[in-house]
Amino acid sequence: MVVEALMAGRVLARSEDTVVVEGNHYFPVESVTEGVLRRSRMKSLCPWKGVASYYSVHAGEVVVDNGAWTYRHPSPLARRIKNRVAFHSSVDVREVR
Repeated sequence: MVVEALMAGRVLARSEDTVVVEGNHYFPVESVTEGVLRRSRMKSLCPWKGVASYYSVHAGEVVVDNGAWTYRHPSPLARRIKNRVAFHSSVDVREVR
Protein backbone atom coordinates (compact mmCIF):
# COMPACT_ATOMS: atom_id res chain seq x y z
CA MET A 1 0.00 0.00 0.00
CA VAL A 2 1.32 3.43 -0.98
CA VAL A 3 0.51 6.31 1.37
CA GLU A 4 0.79 10.00 0.46
CA ALA A 5 0.76 13.19 2.50
CA LEU A 6 -0.71 16.11 0.52
CA MET A 7 -1.23 19.79 1.21
CA ALA A 8 -2.21 22.62 -1.11
CA GLY A 9 -2.00 20.28 -4.09
CA ARG A 10 1.60 19.24 -3.35
CA VAL A 11 2.85 15.79 -2.40
CA LEU A 12 4.77 16.21 0.84
CA ALA A 13 5.67 12.54 1.29
CA ARG A 14 5.01 9.24 -0.44
CA SER A 15 5.95 5.77 0.78
CA GLU A 16 5.03 2.09 0.81
CA ASP A 17 6.73 1.85 4.22
CA THR A 18 4.77 3.86 6.78
CA VAL A 19 4.34 2.86 10.41
CA VAL A 20 0.96 3.65 11.98
CA VAL A 21 1.02 4.67 15.63
CA GLU A 22 -2.01 6.18 17.37
CA GLY A 23 -3.68 6.74 14.00
CA ASN A 24 -0.75 8.65 12.48
CA HIS A 25 1.28 7.40 9.52
CA TYR A 26 4.99 7.87 10.18
CA PHE A 27 6.87 8.26 6.88
CA PRO A 28 10.56 7.43 6.45
CA VAL A 29 12.38 10.77 6.49
CA GLU A 30 13.88 10.04 3.06
CA SER A 31 10.36 9.79 1.57
CA VAL A 32 9.57 13.41 2.44
CA THR A 33 9.86 15.88 -0.45
CA GLU A 34 12.94 18.05 -0.07
CA GLY A 35 12.29 21.59 1.13
CA VAL A 36 8.80 21.12 2.62
CA LEU A 37 9.96 20.74 6.24
CA ARG A 38 11.72 23.42 8.25
CA ARG A 39 12.76 22.78 11.83
CA SER A 40 10.76 24.46 14.53
CA ARG A 41 11.74 25.20 18.11
CA MET A 42 8.64 23.37 19.37
CA LYS A 43 9.05 20.18 21.40
CA SER A 44 6.59 18.03 23.32
CA LEU A 45 6.81 15.01 25.57
CA CYS A 46 4.84 11.82 25.12
CA PRO A 47 4.94 9.53 28.17
CA TRP A 48 5.63 6.42 26.09
CA LYS A 49 7.26 7.69 22.86
CA GLY A 50 9.61 10.32 24.26
CA VAL A 51 10.39 13.87 23.11
CA ALA A 52 8.92 15.01 19.77
CA SER A 53 10.67 17.65 17.66
CA TYR A 54 8.51 19.65 15.26
CA TYR A 55 8.72 21.10 11.76
CA SER A 56 6.83 23.82 9.96
CA VAL A 57 5.35 22.43 6.74
CA HIS A 58 5.70 24.53 3.57
CA ALA A 59 3.68 23.86 0.42
CA GLY A 60 4.01 26.84 -1.87
CA GLU A 61 2.33 29.79 -0.15
CA VAL A 62 0.69 27.57 2.49
CA VAL A 63 2.56 27.12 5.77
CA VAL A 64 1.46 25.08 8.78
CA ASP A 65 3.57 25.89 11.82
CA ASN A 66 4.48 22.76 13.78
CA GLY A 67 2.59 20.68 11.21
CA ALA A 68 4.93 17.69 11.33
CA TRP A 69 6.94 15.95 14.01
CA THR A 70 9.56 13.30 14.59
CA TYR A 71 10.99 11.39 17.52
CA ARG A 72 14.75 11.61 16.99
CA HIS A 73 15.48 9.43 20.04
CA PRO A 74 12.26 7.52 20.76
CA SER A 75 11.86 5.33 23.79
CA PRO A 76 12.48 1.59 23.30
CA LEU A 77 8.70 1.06 23.10
CA ALA A 78 8.50 3.40 20.10
CA ARG A 79 11.70 2.43 18.29
CA ARG A 80 9.74 1.65 15.08
CA ILE A 81 9.21 5.39 14.48
CA LYS A 82 12.86 6.45 14.70
CA ASN A 83 13.88 8.47 11.61
CA ARG A 84 10.22 8.90 10.60
CA VAL A 85 7.95 11.93 10.25
CA ALA A 86 4.20 12.26 10.95
CA PHE A 87 1.90 15.08 9.86
CA HIS A 88 -0.79 17.17 11.58
CA SER A 89 -4.43 16.62 10.63
CA SER A 90 -4.29 19.72 8.38
CA VAL A 91 -2.25 17.56 5.99
CA ASP A 92 -4.26 15.05 3.94
CA VAL A 93 -2.69 11.61 4.53
CA ARG A 94 -4.28 8.89 2.42
CA GLU A 95 -3.77 5.56 0.74
CA VAL A 96 -3.13 5.68 -3.01
CA ARG A 97 -4.21 2.84 -5.28
